[in-house]
Amino acid sequence: MRICLVLEGCYPFINGGVSTWMHQYITEMPQHEFVLWVIGAKSEDKDKFVYELPKNVVEIHQVFLDDALKVKDSGILNHSFSKDEKEALHRLVTSNKPDWDKLFHMYQVKKINPMSYLKSEAFLKILTKTCEEEFPYIAFSDAFHSVRSRLLPVLYLLGTNVPKADCYHAISTGYGGLLASLGAYINKKPLLLTEHGIYTREREEEIIRAKWVARAFKKHWIDFFYMLSDLIYSRAFRVTALFTNAMYTQIDMGCSPEKCRVIENGISYERLCNIPLKKEDGLVDIGAVVRFAPIKDIKTMIYAFFELCARIDYARLHIMGGIDDQEYADECFELIKQLGLEDKIIITGRVNIIEYFEKLDFTLLTSISEGQPLSVLESFAAKRPAVTTDVGCCRELLGGKPGDKLGTAGLCVPPMQREKLADAMEILCQSRALRLEMGEIGQKRTYEHFRYSIMLNKYLDLYEEVETQWQA
Repeated sequence: MRICLVLEGCYPFINGGVSTWMHQYITEMPQHEFVLWVIGAKSEDKDKFVYELPKNVVEIHQVFLDDALKVKDSGILNHSFSKDEKEALHRLVTSNKPDWDKLFHMYQVKKINPMSYLKSEAFLKILTKTCEEEFPYIAFSDAFHSVRSRLLPVLYLLGTNVPKADCYHAISTGYGGLLASLGAYINKKPLLLTEHGIYTREREEEIIRAKWVARAFKKHWIDFFYMLSDLIYSRAFRVTALFTNAMYTQIDMGCSPEKCRVIENGISYERLCNIPLKKEDGLVDIGAVVRFAPIKDIKTMIYAFFELCARIDYARLHIMGGIDDQEYADECFELIKQLGLEDKIIITGRVNIIEYFEKLDFTLLTSISEGQPLSVLESFAAKRPAVTTDVGCCRELLGGKPGDKLGTAGLCVPPMQREKLADAMEILCQSRALRLEMGEIGQKRTYEHFRYSIMLNKYLDLYEEVETQWQA
């Protein structure tokens, strides 16, 4: 089977997280061919892969959102829009369930130039009507730039070249879901969606906090991403989530329950299960396998560890991972200096976790948003308990699903609560016996539910279901 994986902002440009999962996923399915259709932010990243692509990756198509800004208009737009086309474009502007078939046809078959359209009288009429209805007290120029910045990437992606495949499998909604839906429409092939986190909810949280979005336009940006999720939820043959509550969120957002499946993440248990426990040396070493990115909330991690150090003097923190956001990373490094923690916090960069786990007693995750974090599962497989924030399915990983009688494999606290994070870390620091007990529970739970082979077989079954049932 020739499968087109549609990826946004991750593999093969960035290490860790979904990228690590994706690389292993492809490698472990040599019976299938994969076409990568990847969306990046900046064209300067073209061909800058941090992974050596597996042999069964037969094509890679790269699309960069900043290229939308380089599109030249083709002069005056002479296309005469039909009533249905005008309605579809108006609904696109207002994020109100447009007729995507009409939009796909306009930009793939009729080859409407995105920049020419945004300079056209047809667009001006729609925008004027929208401003009168929704932004009556906002400066027209502000509304124009807000709408244009939402529309331009979409119109650009609608006209991009579509690779051929037997199946289109998106690993998020958003722009990735848009391209996957486009590919399935153009080539009349099945469409799949796998969400590691609920992309739309993550964008909603970012927009609420964002300074670059004026308050008057926040709702419209949020509605925009909900519109994109509705597109692929309505068209996908199957939609998978990593845990039950995420599936319920997809259903609440409009996905048909009949389409939904839960396929939990899996890890290479055998690589981690025999790592020796750290020898006692009078210190407790806490590890955070995490990238420097705002969503990981490293600053709260640093503050919580500072609070812990005010209570005990035998803890060390190891932050292991690359840098997604250099500005944010620099702010974290400066915070460590300001708090006088240079001797207590070790910044390692990316490491071989198999080797590094021998130095650790337990692990820490302080994210404000997660799906089903691989770092927690890897910690459990290595028999290390975890302190996590109550995001994604972390509470379920620590305590088990209903009916799981193994016990708890760590401590879970609300996000952005530095004092409660410090309390939880202190509890584990004070008792090696408790760490060992929780570590055993975590390893047993991982073996029973989260081995890579279990997950892989479920995805292979999914592709087989597509081949045998979709056409019918």
